[in-house]
Amino acid sequence: MGYIPDSDFVLHDVEEEQKEQFLFQHSEKIAVAYGIISTTPLKPIRIFKNLRVCGDCHTAMKYISMATGREIVVRDSNRSHHMKNGVCSCKDYW
Repeated sequence: MGYIPDSDFVLHDVEEEQKEQFLFQHSEKIAVAYGIISTTPLKPIRIFKNLRVCGDCHTAMKYISMATGREIVVRDSNRSHHMKNGVCSCKDYW
């Protein structure tokens, strides 16, 4: 198991290292981190977003759900993603 940032989802014309830094600052990832430290392990983490989730965040959240054993529910502008044990309900059709 391992997460590698996918910089193809960064649309800015900057160097590769800078692209990875941009990916680490996405609001979904920050929200998941906050949910992990502020809720009990048995509760699912629910995130609501008014934009679409990028592919890198989608992959990262699948890994986070597998590593932590937590259910992560992300509602974006198009659909709900229920991630549990590293699998998403959208079957990676996001």
